[in-house]
This record gives sequence, structure tokens and C-alpha cells, in this order.
Amino acid sequence: MFGAGDVRIENVPDAHLIEPTDALVRITRAAICGSDLWPYQTMEHSETGRRMGHEFIGVVEAVGAEVRSVKAGDVVVAPFLYSDGTCVFCREGLHTSCIHGGRWGGDDVDAGQGEAVRVPEADGTLVVLPVGADDALMPSLLTLSDVMGTGHHAALAARVGPGRTAAVVGDGAVGLCGVIAARRLGAEQIVLLGRHPDRIALAREFGATDIVSERGDEAVERVRELTGGFGAHSVLECVGHGLSTVTALDIVRPGGAVGRVGLPQEESIPESLPTFFRNVTISGGPAPARAYIEELLPDVLEGRIEPGRVFDRVTDLDGVPDGYRAMNEREAIKVLIEP
Repeated sequence: MFGAGDVRIENVPDAHLIEPTDALVRITRAAICGSDLWPYQTMEHSETGRRMGHEFIGVVEAVGAEVRSVKAGDVVVAPFLYSDGTCVFCREGLHTSCIHGGRWGGDDVDAGQGEAVRVPEADGTLVVLPVGADDALMPSLLTLSDVMGTGHHAALAARVGPGRTAAVVGDGAVGLCGVIAARRLGAEQIVLLGRHPDRIALAREFGATDIVSERGDEAVERVRELTGGFGAHSVLECVGHGLSTVTALDIVRPGGAVGRVGLPQEESIPESLPTFFRNVTISGGPAPARAYIEELLPDVLEGRIEPGRVFDRVTDLDGVPDGYRAMNEREAIKVLIEP
């Protein structure tokens, strides 16, 4: 990406092993993320460009001398940040704060929207998948790199559980995965706040019991009507805009919890005084997707959840720029890339 709206396909030096803890992975599936749209809309022009992509599945081509958990030929999924798996924060399940971790496309690190990636800290980062590289479950397995783990993180932060009402703010891929996560954790009532018919239909199939298409004060009033006037026990904020955050904080009931996973576009959290007096818990952040892969993987493999249905467009690398445009213009929910 060279600036807002300017995505190009470039030839770059081949990925190769550098550190003994690296793995070289040939990418077989990747994706465009909703968070990629923020720089697509706002990035200042860059002469060198920024490598994009942080969701991928691939086949291991080679490993460094110190790598023990993966080998050449393994099919692997990578979470959207790499991590060593052994530091104090990784051991606590917070891989997003890994002392030796980092992001794809950073300094000397390849990114996921390409043909191959050098994976630092391969033992802590990669998870071997017990399927072939062309398995029909690939779209759902790919969601474990980010959006399904992020939806799950929102549900956990919002304290979703049996008998509780959950409201999901946002009908993008993360919000739709949040619906899956809320149902998986036993929510009795799941309210989706969204207005796109194709996404609403999918949300209903994923387990949403009610749909609120209004916005602002009207949305808040409608959610209260659906929840006996009290609001939702658990609110999953999956957008990050100011209005979506205000709405999330206004529809949570006293003593409830809001799980924020939408990348915040504001410097401060609104509604601080009313949420204080309603004893509302506000939690969340970037999902430690690596911590959730083993937990969610059996449900995908055994068909209990199908998060891969959020992909509604498939392209090759040459089609990536148009994939960004399609997602930005809401023509596509999420784009799957097959290099």
C-alpha cells in the first residue's frame, strides 16, 4: 500500500530464513481484513510502500536450525501477530504483548498478502493443521488467524455465557464471528446491530435472534425494547467508530460488560460517567488469537462452527487491489486470496 486507495502488486526479494528460529512458509490462503481498510482510507503517501496482510495459511518450505514444532511439508496457520510462546505474557495467554513478538509487514518481516513469508519465532507462532493444503475447511481455518479469534475475544471480554443476552455492534466479518462466538458460549438472546441484508441473513444463520438496523438513539431504544427495558448483559463492539462505541456503551445494562475489539478511531472512551454509575465493565483489545486457536480448532474441524462463510469473494494476488475496493465499498464482506 502506497497511500489511501493505492494498493499495488510488487515484486520483492524472495522470503528466506534469517534467524535459526525462523520458518519459511509458502502461502496458500490469505485474506483482506477490515482493519486493512483504515490505512486504505487514511494512509499518507509513501515512496516505499507498506507490505500488507496478516492472515494466512501456508505450507512450511524450510525451518531454521532451532525450530522444533514444525517441519517442511506441514500445513500451518499463523495468528495475526507473531510471538515466541514462552515469555511471561505468552504464558498468561496474552500473546499480543509478547516481549519478542511483532507484526507482519514490519521491519524485515514479510506480510501475508504475498507468495511467501519468513515467520519469526516459528515455534511460538505457527499451529500445524491436521488437513491437506486444499481441504474444504480452509476458509474456516483461515478465520482462526484473526476474525474468529477476535469475535471470540470480544465475547469473552463481554462475559457472554448461558442465559445472557448478547448484543453485537457491527455486521462485518468480526461482528459475524462475534455472533458465532456468542452462540457457542451459550447466549440465550443475540441481537445484531447491522443494516446490510446479506450480512443480516448470514448472522441469522449463525445464531442471531434479533436484528436492529436503526442507528444512534433509535438503535439504543430498540435494543432496550428487545431486552425488557434493561439493555444487554454483554455487548461486543466490533467496529471502533465513535458512534458504534457510544451505542455499545448505551445499550449495556447495569452491571453488564462491553468487549471492545474494533480498532478505536477515537483517543478516549466516551460515556465515562454514566457507565461508571451503572457499574459497567469495559474490556477488550487486540485478540490474542494464538491463545484461542487450539480451543476453536476442534469446532471448525468437526463442523460445529463455519466462520469461513464470512468470505464472499475469492481472488488471486492480481485481484487484491480490487478486493480492497470491494470491501471498502461494502460490496464484499471479506475477501479470500489464493496466491
